Amino acid sequence: MSLNTMPVLKIGQYEMNIPIIQGGMSVGISLSGLASAVANEGGIGVIGAAGIGMFEPDVMMNPKAANQRALRKEIQKAKKKSQGFIGVNIMVALSDYEELALVSVEEGIDFIFLGAGLPLKIPKNFSQEHLEAFSKKVIPIVSSDRALKIIFRSWGKNYGRIPDAVVVEGPLAGGHLGFKLEQINDPEYRLENLVKQVMEGVKPFEDKYSKKISVIAAGGIYTGADIYKFLNIGVDGVQMATRFVATYECDADDRFKEMYVNARKEDLVIIKSPVGLPGRAIKNEFLLEVKRGERIPFKCPWKCLKTCDFKNSPYCIALALTNAKKGILSQGFSFAGANAYKIDRIVSVKELINTLKEEYLRAQEGNS
Repeated sequence: MSLNTMPVLKIGQYEMNIPIIQGGMSVGISLSGLASAVANEGGIGVIGAAGIGMFEPDVMMNPKAANQRALRKEIQKAKKKSQGFIGVNIMVALSDYEELALVSVEEGIDFIFLGAGLPLKIPKNFSQEHLEAFSKKVIPIVSSDRALKIIFRSWGKNYGRIPDAVVVEGPLAGGHLGFKLEQINDPEYRLENLVKQVMEGVKPFEDKYSKKISVIAAGGIYTGADIYKFLNIGVDGVQMATRFVATYECDADDRFKEMYVNARKEDLVIIKSPVGLPGRAIKNEFLLEVKRGERIPFKCPWKCLKTCDFKNSPYCIALALTNAKKGILSQGFSFAGANAYKIDRIVSVKELINTLKEEYLRAQEGNS
């Protein structure tokens, strides 16, 4: 690695100037504004697809159409703003996962990050052309070596090919977590351990398919020194989401960003989400009301997440996150990673990337 720059990130046929992927943050937090800004700095900018149609006027009457229209619009806007690499993050647990995947392929997205479920099958409504394009763009997000093997074996058996990369997300991430409650603070599940297991896990697949599988570390990575540490462990790149929230280009309301700036370490809490998973969020009055057993009435026009127990849920998570994105925090809350409390100001994406590069170089020089 050169002392003058971070290494490039290679995924399949693509090469990024910096080994940084901006994590997809759904329900309007990372849209074309943030994604294009990160892509312009040489990383991969990612649009969060879940709940993307919540800001369309007809979402309550025709939610699937609203989501597809909004995603198409944001991809087009991002590609107009940047010639760099743009990805989409789609939750496999979404009721309209297949439709959003098809829109992403039709719009020529560079990468499709798939989390919140095991993407074992290519959507059945795809044409042969779409199927081929989709299979080359998919990057699964996993929380264990076991999940990696299940996905890759399924793809190898059914399609004769495997993804070019995998993201390993640890328990320090924000939002929904792929871990049991007791695993979140268990040292055995630290990201360092998980990535080492996955790096070992991909080797047989690399040998069998004669290809390089890039491993991306995610969850709690905050500084350039963190990037240096994980690249030295042997990963090819990192995914960061939390630190990109406090940027001017982030698509959330400024009041949402200020929650990150003002958060203390003790404000970061693990909640039980209506979708049946633990999640890390910033404590506020809305979450305290829920904890006290208060129910926030809502009507569910459709079951946006397959795993959501909306009939017994105390609130609608899609609506709560939508309100937060708009800055209406009395009626919602924000997800955040474990290091969100370290953020003390809002900066531009360019300044953030330059800071990460400087931190990386200092760590590299200190270890040379």
